[in-house]
Amino acid sequence: MSEVRYVYDAGQRAFHWAMALMILIALPLGVWAHTMVPGTPLRMQLLFVHKSLGLLVLALLPVRAIWRLAKGEPLYRRPLAPHVRIASHLAHGSLYALMAALPIAGYISSGAGGHGLPFFGLFQWPLVVPVDKALSKTGDAAHYWLSWAAAFVIALHIAAVVWHRWIKRDEILSRMIPDKAASA
Repeated sequence: MSEVRYVYDAGQRAFHWAMALMILIALPLGVWAHTMVPGTPLRMQLLFVHKSLGLLVLALLPVRAIWRLAKGEPLYRRPLAPHVRIASHLAHGSLYALMAALPIAGYISSGAGGHGLPFFGLFQWPLVVPVDKALSKTGDAAHYWLSWAAAFVIALHIAAVVWHRWIKRDEILSRMIPDKAASA
């Protein structure tokens, strides 16, 4: 018989925090690059890191999803109210969808624009989209608006954590950052 657990396992926590860090670096780098004149060296360096991080998130996403399905979700000591549980599932589903859609739109924008898709200088991702100015513009617009959607959903996610931790004072944060009492 397996032991009841109230925290996410170490692998799920590692995926969460590593991918959160990648996203929280890639988003502002993309915004910063967007404000610069195309072709400038700093903009190219920012986009190099931005694209590498975005495609790393995309590559890790299926592994993370499989790990999540295999390990499941830990139990709650006190069940969430039904509306909070539904909101949680909608927010997490949105985050997973955005972690896929945002780099795919960026890939289409770059690839169709004839721009390289670097992976930290180790290799270039293969281009599977044709060079097509209209497709690049469509991908660019999708990437732009999905970036805003991601920023909004991430802000909601952080606000929910703050609400749970400092207003409700419940266990939600301890499921992702366990202390000894939460793990027991």
